[in-house]
Amino acid sequence: MLTPIRLIVGIGNPGSKYALTRHNAGQRWVESLAELNLINLAASTRHQGYLGRGEIHGRDVRLLVPTTYVNNSGNSVGSVCRYFDLEPAEVLVAYDEVAFPAGVSRLKFGGGANGHNGVKSVIQHFSGSRDFGRLRIGVGHPGNASAVVGFLTRVDMPKADRELSEISSSLDEQCLSWLLEGDWQKAMTKFHSKPSLVSDEESKERPNETKPATD
Repeated sequence: MLTPIRLIVGIGNPGSKYALTRHNAGQRWVESLAELNLINLAASTRHQGYLGRGEIHGRDVRLLVPTTYVNNSGNSVGSVCRYFDLEPAEVLVAYDEVAFPAGVSRLKFGGGANGHNGVKSVIQHFSGSRDFGRLRIGVGHPGNASAVVGFLTRVDMPKADRELSEISSSLDEQCLSWLLEGDWQKAMTKFHSKPSLVSDEESKERPNETKPATD
């Protein structure tokens, strides 16, 4: 039985100084989705984020951008899920992924956090459950684990790389429809069959060798 997606979360740090950084790739993705579907994201003190509700491909969906800083994203996600009685499997989290270069994005259901503190926080607030969807948006890696934090949070992502990430993470109507229905197999097959924007060698997932990024 398929489990439809009822909440889509975009992880990022609050404030204009972080808006164009790599760590805010997920936030930018959800904000674009909201704009495209005319969904207003309004500040919610109760849920520590910007929250909106609307119809996407005929389905009632909530969109959330936490304002807790990345490391505490689970505070906001957990609050929304408890309030609206949502299960982890009904949630899709979009976030930056250093394991992939800009131009490579992947859909995934379940699994670990690969050093991403925002995803770790969500897992914690799901009482350890990892059974939720992810959109991993490639942002590249500085080549040195000790430089990851600054790479993600202290410098803007170059425009060319932002555009590559936006293109690679875009979901066509059919793919998004399958995803919202909870048909992960069809959605992933279609999404991952898109022509690669980078070489095969670059697109290979890096081993989990990074230190967790902080706010």
